[in-house]
Amino acid sequence: MPGHSAGHGQLHGEQPIPLSAVVHEAALRMGFGGPKVAREQLEYLLTVSEQPHIDLRVIPFGTGSYPSSGAGIVYFNAEVARLDSVQGDGDRSEFIDTEPQLIKYRAVMDRLEASALKPDASRDLIRRIAQSI
Repeated sequence: MPGHSAGHGQLHGEQPIPLSAVVHEAALRMGFGGPKVAREQLEYLLTVSEQPHIDLRVIPFGTGSYPSSGAGIVYFNAEVARLDSVQGDGDRSEFIDTEPQLIKYRAVMDRLEASALKPDASRDLIRRIAQSI
């Protein structure tokens, strides 16, 4: 997949881009592709999340409500904040780039990160899920 290779270079090249991701525990337990594939995917997440430019956090079951549940958000940080953009996926997909909307989504991302486990605790949970498959 050409896009996959390009993205892989962006995360693992000489000057990798920073990546912060927040995922719900339910997504990690889906088991797509069967147990072997699911375990390999979780192990890959563990490996890449050890890199200093990758911040992977998990919102565990039992957290209760959290912002943006049921919708995916990709927040792109630019070098200049006013050039940031957001892609939201829910009932409809939209691309957001106006300052008032960006302020709203920055706050959502901050709350998501606050709802999630810290990176080390997130890796521990991912490891337990992988071992339980």
